[in-house]
Amino acid sequence: MTTLVTRVMTWLHGERVGTDSFGNQYYHERSKPSGRRRRRWVVYNREDEASRVPPAWHGWLHHTFDDIPDENSGKAPAWQKGHVPNLTGTEQAYRPPGHTLEGGRRAPATGDYEPWQPN
Repeated sequence: MTTLVTRVMTWLHGERVGTDSFGNQYYHERSKPSGRRRRRWVVYNREDEASRVPPAWHGWLHHTFDDIPDENSGKAPAWQKGHVPNLTGTEQAYRPPGHTLEGGRRAPATGDYEPWQPN
């Protein structure tokens, strides 16, 4: 969710440079300040989820390269899996065997563990 401060700053100082496949919009400062680089930022389409920034745009945001990514730079190879959001804190989050929310029971030890003993 974009804050009021971000919206005002974007309206006053931002120049839109592109949009990614998730609908996120990317901006940089209109005028180039002396003595530093232009600031760059993203306004997320839905909830603020940093993992929804494609690699090409991530590199642009962090000044890894100066060229603004084009539409073809974000296309994933056919073998690459699609985006999965960070599920931490949700019902779909991974819980290992023995987790308290998964019943709190784990498989008994197999006996193949040998603790370290000092000489």
